[in-house]
Amino acid sequence: MSLTVDGLVKKYGEKVVVDHLSFAMKEPGVYALLGTNGAGKTTSIRIILGMLACDEGTVTWKGGRLDPISANIGYLAEERGLYPKYSLLDQLLYFAKLKKVDKKEALKRIHYWAERLEVEEYIFPPTTKGRKNSKANRADQLSKGNQQKVQLMAALLSDPQLLVLDEPLSGLDPVNTDLFKSIIREEIGKKKYLIMSSHQMPVIEEFCSDITIMNRGKAVLSGNLNHIKKSYGRVNLFVKCEGEIERYIDQFGLNLVNRTPDGYHLKVHDDSQAIAFLARLAQDNIMVVHFELREPSLHEIFVEKVGGTHEE
Repeated sequence: MSLTVDGLVKKYGEKVVVDHLSFAMKEPGVYALLGTNGAGKTTSIRIILGMLACDEGTVTWKGGRLDPISANIGYLAEERGLYPKYSLLDQLLYFAKLKKVDKKEALKRIHYWAERLEVEEYIFPPTTKGRKNSKANRADQLSKGNQQKVQLMAALLSDPQLLVLDEPLSGLDPVNTDLFKSIIREEIGKKKYLIMSSHQMPVIEEFCSDITIMNRGKAVLSGNLNHIKKSYGRVNLFVKCEGEIERYIDQFGLNLVNRTPDGYHLKVHDDSQAIAFLARLAQDNIMVVHFELREPSLHEIFVEKVGGTHEE
């Protein structure tokens, strides 16, 4: 089983919003689509899901063209899509029916996910004889965070083999962020295929092994995230010392990126320059509290690739 996106092109008039996008998932895991607003991520996702037609290219799943009707796909959209005035339970049963999950099994899964996501009281509100339910049971009565939980439930009800998450953690508080993360880890553990789009780079680094960074519809960087980082080398040096070290920074020709109360962020050419710098500090009895040499973060790579070029 695998997912292959090959040469997707989408135009609106003369404007090309997706320009020959290609990537592949040969085995279960998490693939990230990254880009600034307007880069073409959501359009690409909608083409993959069959919500939009492409002008060129193909999307194949299990060796054949991906059929969004027969394929078992779960989708959490960036723009949440619950019906505001209808019962949450009725909506979830409807979404399950669309995915050919029978009612008995659907109710079992709804109970499980409602408990897991701590929204049971809204989907199965307690009743009092002769009185209306005091608890919310419609989407427009819920907070945005709880609406997001219910929509994640809808995406998971069919136990999808391919799960697409567009900004899944957007707007969540820290407690619910951890809850969503734990569910994502569980889905990864079940050997699912996940596509994730997010502006939160630490989240991408936490979950995604392979990435594509898009800029103005084009892929400007693709590949395994660890390999990409290694290709840059360990050029970021973080140092905290007791005392001033500016003259040492100047002597060794280090590039000062930033100074904060927590120390110095420096750029080095290679490991040997950093090691020589540390040796000199030790030789001069400068107390080094923290010394860390690391590869660039995904945030830094992202800014390098698309910074200052995006369109709002």
